[in-house]
Amino acid sequence: MGREFVNIFDEWADSYDASVSGKDPEYRDVFEGYETILNEVAKRVTGTIIEFGTGTGNLTAKLVEAGFSVIGIEPNKKMLEVTAKRFPTIKAVDGDLLEFSVDTENIDAIVSTYVFHHLTDEEKRIALKQYASLLPKNGKVVFADTVFLTEEAKQAQILKERNRGFLNVVEDLEREYYTTIPVLKELFTEAGFQVVFVKMNDYVWLMDATKK
Repeated sequence: MGREFVNIFDEWADSYDASVSGKDPEYRDVFEGYETILNEVAKRVTGTIIEFGTGTGNLTAKLVEAGFSVIGIEPNKKMLEVTAKRFPTIKAVDGDLLEFSVDTENIDAIVSTYVFHHLTDEEKRIALKQYASLLPKNGKVVFADTVFLTEEAKQAQILKERNRGFLNVVEDLEREYYTTIPVLKELFTEAGFQVVFVKMNDYVWLMDATKK
């Protein structure tokens, strides 16, 4: 359910913002256009929003600045403390993409960045059906995450990073549950969403799904 990766972020909590800002050469391509990605997610939603994987609160900040009501859900204790301290006016609770306990009445949208790959494809299927049950007609799920056009494209990217000596990225890509556009399209459609995909950089695609 994604919790198997929680401890990774204990070490990353203090350096995450440096990584997303491009100071870590290994992850520079992964986080290319990071601010644009955050802004793109935030501008596609409105109202009361569940944000999964708040991390250090960078997307949260965009949502709060826009005047939205945010429920932040974060499984890593250290990251959750960062979010709660940074945004004392929002509801920040322990939880993950599948297991969370909040007042889910009147939820207008569900968002995340760099999070959905923590679920297997089958868990993604379950999660999207759960989200559909929480949202009204025309409710939104807007995720930005590392996704590949095909499995072959994923393997080619892994080989590229291995040849560059970026072994942390290789380990990440091989360990976690990065999937493909066709798989995600099927899962969103099956859950009752109409979805469009927008490429943001060599790694990240934006998924903009509207409940039918």
